[in-house]
Amino acid sequence: MIDFDPGTAAPTKGTNQRNGGDLVVETLEALGAKTVFGIPGQHALGLFDAMGRGNLHFVSSRVENNSAFAADGYSRATGEVGVLFLSTGPGALTSLAGLQEAYATGVPMVVVASQIPLDGLGARRKGMLHQLDDQKASAANVTKSQRLIQHASGIPSAIQDAWTEAISSPQGPVWIEIPQNVLLDPIMVPPVEDALAEAADNPPRVELIREAVKWLSTAERPAIIAGGGTRRGRAEKSLLSIAEQLRAPVICTPGGNGAFPWTHELSLQSWIEDRYMTDVLEDADVLIVIGSSLGEVTSNYFTFEPRGRIIQIDAEPRVLESNRPGLGIRADAGQALAALDEALAAAGAADTTQRSWHGTSPEDVVKESLAKVKARLESQDLAKELKFMADIREAVPADMQTFWDMTISAYWGWSCWDARQGQFHSAQGAGGLGYGFPAAIGGAVGLETTGKPSRVLAVSGDGSSMYSISELATAKQHNVPVTWLIVDDGGYGILREYMVGAFGQATATELARPDFVKLAESFGVPARRVAPEEVGDALKASFEADGPNVVVIETLLKMFGPTHLDD
Repeated sequence: MIDFDPGTAAPTKGTNQRNGGDLVVETLEALGAKTVFGIPGQHALGLFDAMGRGNLHFVSSRVENNSAFAADGYSRATGEVGVLFLSTGPGALTSLAGLQEAYATGVPMVVVASQIPLDGLGARRKGMLHQLDDQKASAANVTKSQRLIQHASGIPSAIQDAWTEAISSPQGPVWIEIPQNVLLDPIMVPPVEDALAEAADNPPRVELIREAVKWLSTAERPAIIAGGGTRRGRAEKSLLSIAEQLRAPVICTPGGNGAFPWTHELSLQSWIEDRYMTDVLEDADVLIVIGSSLGEVTSNYFTFEPRGRIIQIDAEPRVLESNRPGLGIRADAGQALAALDEALAAAGAADTTQRSWHGTSPEDVVKESLAKVKARLESQDLAKELKFMADIREAVPADMQTFWDMTISAYWGWSCWDARQGQFHSAQGAGGLGYGFPAAIGGAVGLETTGKPSRVLAVSGDGSSMYSISELATAKQHNVPVTWLIVDDGGYGILREYMVGAFGQATATELARPDFVKLAESFGVPARRVAPEEVGDALKASFEADGPNVVVIETLLKMFGPTHLDD
């Protein structure tokens, strides 16, 4: 039985009286929100009651962490703000790992969490259900900012401000919490008629762009690292123009995968963890780093020792020069690259006859480097893995978006996946398990709202899939067009490989797991188990079906050898 205190949380069912929950829904709708993810809870019922009077589409997940992943996937797939409704205490806390991924990757989200009634907040411990000493403090590490709204009239402006902050670079999730009584008490505030949120301007400083052009105009061996900020800033067009002006090889990080055309003659693709690529980047006399901290993976596990100068562009000031000194330009990637592109053209830097990598053209350096990577892989007994990834790529339509969990297939995908006209999404920001399937659900729901082809692919391992297995119910309930590929190797495959390599044996990596086909079918979701060599045909058939479906592959995949350990 749900116990409401009539003095502070009187329900409004059966009346025409509006409440704080209506203000939340009205403001979100005015800002352009179409879909909300989350799970109902006692203190949040005012939000859900108000949704019944509005036009927001609600997608009910089964675990709050997966709700956060779904809102994240929705935002990545559509470019819109993801919206998440949370209950108090355990519900709010359960979402935090999902929000860490959104925060680390720069995904714009507005999170509305309920809170206990106002008279329970403060230093006293009244023993209220779900009570925390400071709930919003728990979100401080995984959101851009946190607000507590204490009166209904403050709701529209607070949500509008949160939306503005979420879409302003560096983008990310913003946390709002509203006490139960503020959501439920009758209000005098009129209906919200309009709301406007525009991203704050974040252009580069003119003198920094001018200095960057000086460096690049005299460079012989410029190169570019395109990180996730390139995609978030929608800077792909400017990146292509700059690379062609400079004849600069471009490599994409896992987060930047898709920012540069995969088959372009200047594309080093995404083999960022290969020593041959590290060698090229170290040899650049000017290296442009866009939307990347040059962190663990991008630096080939901190073995990267550049000999040239670095121009680093990032919207997040804490990223600049965090790993390497350089010319730090704090700006939105889209604005910065547009300014740099224009300045290079105006300066006549397009005369690239001097571009030579020790007598070799940049285009030949790219071709030779990719050939070396290919030869290295082919020398490692990885024929099964190479064919498996190629079969998936061939089966997936060119414009389909894909969502990858932290699993061996995804680690391959970071390096070898050509996103083509689709988008590649993974949990590379925070690296938590369970991202792929719920994010894909959110992505598919979002694509449906935009009228685009909405079938998406999620890829998980057997270990990571168990984090989100309950979302089969969500996919079935909402008939979401998502195909879930589960690669079952009997445990945490990448940890098994790491431990065997480091210690000679693996401990605590083996897992008991269900019959995934029967489990999916128990939810009413069609599923099939096929051999690895049949994955392409199975995926093609699944893509033609309606609603959710599952493909299970039982196989042990290996990773390519870690080149950062080479002497």
